[in-house]
Amino acid sequence: MPKHAHLQQPTKTSQQAKADAIAKAQDMAPDLSIHIGSTPETPFRGDPDIFGRLVEDHDRHRALLAMIQQTHGKSEDRQLLFKELVKELKSHAAAEEQALWSTVLREPTTTEDARHAVAEHKELDDMLADLAARDMASSGWLRRFAALKEEYLHHIGEEEQEQFVAAEKILTDADRKYMRKVFERRKNEEKAAVKIEKKIKLKA
Repeated sequence: MPKHAHLQQPTKTSQQAKADAIAKAQDMAPDLSIHIGSTPETPFRGDPDIFGRLVEDHDRHRALLAMIQQTHGKSEDRQLLFKELVKELKSHAAAEEQALWSTVLREPTTTEDARHAVAEHKELDDMLADLAARDMASSGWLRRFAALKEEYLHHIGEEEQEQFVAAEKILTDADRKYMRKVFERRKNEEKAAVKIEKKIKLKA
């Protein structure tokens, strides 16, 4: 694995950063245990700049996904956690696009990565709207949720192992630090304003 000079003094170790992100998710439903399994290796976990911040969110999202799969029917936990997941994924995607992909898109060597990431954000948004429109207590809801989870885990694994690595090569330390500030501001604004769309978008 290539050595990342700016990772020599991370604000947190990789394990600490992951544990903190999971704990933040567990605060939503402390009675549920979390089993997120192994996660892809990434050099960015614990990094104080944009990529570490994005991975922090990814780990929290992995935990929320795992917790929702443990819920049943239209339980209070399932409703609460799904609402939080929708707010998290929508605000994260919007902030990531503004802070990172809008810049990466302009560099010919990484244009395709940026387009791919943004296109997958739209697909995931459609899946969330479809889930929100369906009966949580139905047998098909959890099956559709499992498909969303698989799609999202693939998406963030690809980002962490391939797209972030390529993007890092064209960014300066100052770029990465500035992008984190942009991300934080935009995500907070977006999360406060998120409205949960309910629209059947996928075939039954």
